[in-house]
Amino acid sequence: PGPCLTFPLYPAAGAQQSATVANPVPGANPDLLPHFLVEPEDVYIVKNKPVLLVCKAVPATQIFFKCNGEWVRQVDHVIERSTDGSSGWPWGSGLPAMEVRINVSRQQVEKVFGLEEYWCQCVAWSSSGTTKSQKAYIRIAYLRKNFEQEPLAKEVSLEQGIVLPCRPPEGIPPAEVEWLRNEDLVDPSLDPNVYITREHSLVVRQARLADTANYTCVAKNIVARRRSASAAVIVYVNGGWSTWTEWSVCSASCGRGWQKRSRSCTNPAPLNGGAFCEGQNVQKTACATLCPVDGSWSPWSKWSACGLDCTHWRSRECSDPAPHNGGEECQGADLDTRNCTTDLCVHTASGPEDVALYVGLIAVAVCLVLLLLVLILVYCRKKEGLDSDVADSSILTSGFQPVSIKPSKADNPHLLTIQPDLSTTTTTYQGSLCPRQDGPSPKFQLTNGHLLSPLGGGRHTLHHSSPTSEAEEFVSRLSTQNYFRSLPRGTSNMTYGTFNFLGGRLMIPNTGISLLIPPDAIPRGKIYEIYLTLHKPEDVRLPLAGCQTLLSPIVSCGPPGVLLTRPVILAMDHCGEPSPDSWSLRLKKQSCEGSWEDVLHLGEEAPSHLYYCQLEASACYVFTEQLGRFALVGEALSMAAAKRLKLLLFAPVACTSLEYNIRVYCLHDTHDALKEVVQLEKQLGGQLIQEPRVLHFKDSYHNLRLSIHDVPSSLWQSKLLVSYQEIPFYHIWNGTQQYLHCTFTLERVSPSTSDLACKLWVWQVEGDGQSFNINFNITKDTRFAELLALESEGGVPALVGPSAFKIPFLIRQKIISSLDPPCNRGADWRTLAQKLHLDSHLSFFASKPSPTAMILNLWEARHFPNGNLSQLAAAVAGLGQPDAGLFTVSEAEC
Repeated sequence: PGPCLTFPLYPAAGAQQSATVANPVPGANPDLLPHFLVEPEDVYIVKNKPVLLVCKAVPATQIFFKCNGEWVRQVDHVIERSTDGSSGWPWGSGLPAMEVRINVSRQQVEKVFGLEEYWCQCVAWSSSGTTKSQKAYIRIAYLRKNFEQEPLAKEVSLEQGIVLPCRPPEGIPPAEVEWLRNEDLVDPSLDPNVYITREHSLVVRQARLADTANYTCVAKNIVARRRSASAAVIVYVNGGWSTWTEWSVCSASCGRGWQKRSRSCTNPAPLNGGAFCEGQNVQKTACATLCPVDGSWSPWSKWSACGLDCTHWRSRECSDPAPHNGGEECQGADLDTRNCTTDLCVHTASGPEDVALYVGLIAVAVCLVLLLLVLILVYCRKKEGLDSDVADSSILTSGFQPVSIKPSKADNPHLLTIQPDLSTTTTTYQGSLCPRQDGPSPKFQLTNGHLLSPLGGGRHTLHHSSPTSEAEEFVSRLSTQNYFRSLPRGTSNMTYGTFNFLGGRLMIPNTGISLLIPPDAIPRGKIYEIYLTLHKPEDVRLPLAGCQTLLSPIVSCGPPGVLLTRPVILAMDHCGEPSPDSWSLRLKKQSCEGSWEDVLHLGEEAPSHLYYCQLEASACYVFTEQLGRFALVGEALSMAAAKRLKLLLFAPVACTSLEYNIRVYCLHDTHDALKEVVQLEKQLGGQLIQEPRVLHFKDSYHNLRLSIHDVPSSLWQSKLLVSYQEIPFYHIWNGTQQYLHCTFTLERVSPSTSDLACKLWVWQVEGDGQSFNINFNITKDTRFAELLALESEGGVPALVGPSAFKIPFLIRQKIISSLDPPCNRGADWRTLAQKLHLDSHLSFFASKPSPTAMILNLWEARHFPNGNLSQLAAAVAGLGQPDAGLFTVSEAEC
């Protein structure tokens, strides 16, 4: 039968079926119903190209297409008959198979366009019944030209989110959307900062400077590809003020003038059209300088009576007016003498009175001669007891007077005296150095009274009569040498003194930096001028390689090249969290040529090495027999390596405007860094508003972020345009940048507002963090200002002789002589090191002529000036002595 016949088994023409449907003949074998090997699929007509539908069934005697319920004409079918050779079917192989193909044109589909969708279905017959295939829908593909919504240009601030909407043109099939950034495809899988929503909008989570570009939305399907208009996105950065510079010198050298200070809009600088800083970049203020007044002579006095030498005189004073404010002294002589022989000089004949006068003058002259001879003999005797080779340091040969040192006589071996030169104003020694002992003793006793009480009540301190002028002269002399060109010109971070074999100590106040010069470190008969100075990192070029970071201040002690017979101990803070698994620590020293070299690798010290280091939680003590410039450098071995940062919050003491700035400093946790910031804030008029906190900053390459929260909007308004501020990782990790800080500017709604309550967070990305709860009155709350005063150190920068040590000199010498020799009962220096928890350094102590002296020197460096002598005395007294109340050590016991 052909398609023109009527088959009663067909379903109604309007039936809608989406899957294969079988209609078996009653009583027939259902396994012999036609099964479709190929069924028609949904297709799209692109432009005017017809589409091909294919259908194949087995077993089949007839197969035809019907579209939208109507049979397709037989002439439009292309039918191929074959025999199925597959053996996997239930009916076996060798059954008839038929394949049919038809073309569907655009005109056929357009006839029913708008009424219903155009579909075609394949129907196959066999002797057992009919089977219908799934419906294949034929649609005309298109893509309109105009976007329903295009992206628009935007200007956003740094770190702000960006949303670019895009609704593609209507089309069949629906268009796929992709985004272009400057004609480059945006791939969210490669950039986690961007993603595309289901509505085809492009979202940038946090705007970066690199996100400044032209963005284009592209829609495409099988018909066409459409581009939206490009949207220009600009990421801008608003400018921020740097800190004010110091005030300039007054413009007038005499009288009223002005001085100024400036700041720049570079913290950060505005970019891509960002707002420039508001306010003035220059401030001026009036100043006054006292005018110098030159001195002028008063009138001459009356002439004196004519003297026996036939002269008389008159005088005048430079007091009309006296010079002040730097004015010039009077020029000329203040005494005028003239001859008065004519009238005023009375000549008389020699008499008994003249003879008595002459005899008296001769007697006075004889006494003066005898007194001079006595003084010469005393001076010669002193010179016999003093080594003639008293050497000053090689480059410091002026400005100081040597201290005369006379060793004790043979009959008084314990007598040590220092005879100061009272004619100089450079140094003055006060008090006796140690008391006289009436005779030698084979052993010494320490009772439970004052076990190690200091000898005498006097302090032997190096005083400076005019510190400013002397320090400037000292630095100027040092700066003439090539090695010392980088010494600081100021004197606040420098101290110096004159020392001999008795030793002493130099300290830079409020920095944790000191230099201990033990007794006998300077050869007997030598006198050295020694200095100690702290450098700013930016003034010294310290090369750091790889992951190295500066952990300590850069300190100089010198002069280099002087002869030392014992190691001195340099103490300085560090900010590393010491861990042998996290850090590789090295001590660097600068040579006289200016190059830096590693002189010590901590943990790999050799006992006979010139340098040794005792590393503690926040300080290190360097034993060195060569003076020079030193710094402690660390190299991270893992991401667990951390530096301690001290966080300080400062704000103005007085707020005269609506704006109020909170400065957050991120410093190395060392005393010297704290001192520098405190001095800077005093100049800026700032005060501490919160207790300092410590943050552990790890070597994770993550930046440090700072943000402010919970600012009461009814009283204050934050002028920060981004959610947080950021300090780059390398600025902190490098360790050579000072005063790292961020400023948060708040604006009062009313001038009467004085209470401020907010939270400030400081944290390292994926690391440690700290939170500050700020709640205080900006006009009268100063309770945190005392915290910095408590950290200030007392004491004098330079101490000479026994006053520089906690342990009295004679007791120290007896401890050394008793504990240095090995003892069978263990009562020697090794046990003392164990009791003081220094037993890890036994090999270093043993390599020195006096191990006990090294232990006591280290104890002095660690515990001055607040060391507990009682604890040391208990450790010494507990070295196997039978009586705890009476400690006696002698050579016979060991």
